[in-house]
Amino acid sequence: MRLHLLIGAALLSLVGSADADPADFIASAKVFYRVVACGGSDAIPAGLDQATVDKHCVEQQQRYASYTKKYLEPASAFFATLRPKTLPTTVVYPFGGGDLASALVTYPDAREITTISLEHAGDPTRLAKLDKKQLAAALASYRDASAGLLSLNDSTSENMRKLEKGGIPGQLSFHITGMTALGFEPVSLKYFQFAEDGAIKYLSQVEIDELQSKLAKKVKSGWVDTDFSEAYTNMELSFRKAGDPKAPIIVHRHVAANLGDKALKGSPLEKHLVAKGKIAAMTKAASYLLWTWGFDTIRDYLATNMVWMASDSTGLPPARARKAGFKQTTYGTFTGPFLEEASKDVGEQMVKLWTSQPRRKLGFRYGYPDANKNLHLMITEPK
Repeated sequence: MRLHLLIGAALLSLVGSADADPADFIASAKVFYRVVACGGSDAIPAGLDQATVDKHCVEQQQRYASYTKKYLEPASAFFATLRPKTLPTTVVYPFGGGDLASALVTYPDAREITTISLEHAGDPTRLAKLDKKQLAAALASYRDASAGLLSLNDSTSENMRKLEKGGIPGQLSFHITGMTALGFEPVSLKYFQFAEDGAIKYLSQVEIDELQSKLAKKVKSGWVDTDFSEAYTNMELSFRKAGDPKAPIIVHRHVAANLGDKALKGSPLEKHLVAKGKIAAMTKAASYLLWTWGFDTIRDYLATNMVWMASDSTGLPPARARKAGFKQTTYGTFTGPFLEEASKDVGEQMVKLWTSQPRRKLGFRYGYPDANKNLHLMITEPK
């Protein structure tokens, strides 16, 4: 009995207590799944224009076919040969806005995935209310903004900003699209906040209603405010293989947060991440923020808690990886950082790392190319 109580207490410290009637927006998630991501075969919800959705889905299916051929298949085969069989099934993906798909490609055995970026999850209730003209405009904006997700295998900050407002919010739509591209279907969509100790507190419908007039604000200066409620900041999307009710459920949480030291250090989010214990990690196209002095907290969190990491050159700097007892294996070619403002010192470390190892082929893009548009990737793991 005492053992059972201890286990229960440990779980509650991470997920929080059982909330009274947490609101589940699965009906709205299914609308996004069918209308935006073009998954399943359910009828289009009444009130939404069938022809507009059909036209959108023709293009979306073409994108999925290209994505599967150019990224999903080669990347899945690549990681299958490298990924240890004993990895944790908990994945943390900092700076991973909109990119649930890559987490699933890299870690297909994951059961809990956390992505963190500056963007809010988004209001799931607006899509079903759009008239024909609004729906066509919203889907067109979504296709423009999501082009990189299914062609470059990640999302640009500029595109993420565009969908912080409107009827099809970026994080919710991109994550459901990524899930759909890999053959999953949604089973639950909830929104949450963090308690001071890092535990998750799911929001009830009453709490969501009370927050409707309080708009979510940007979490970093220079970013953009939203036009939807603060209630829709952090989301938990649960899903499983489409058509298989016995398939294991995967829980994905997207958190809107600034990962700079001033915001993260000592925060409920940091406490939540630490409580996860050992994790598998990844990052890519992360603006080289792990190279900079203002992101020591998230860099040290990764170095201390991860057991394996896939990344492009925006991952852990070589000096920090060595200090933590890791080795780094390189793939493709790296001649310098993609962005000119990246740290010169760490850039030189990365160039030295790649030139010190034999060139290993890489058949797909994983994050940024280098300064000369070369594809590259590295694996960080214990020595």
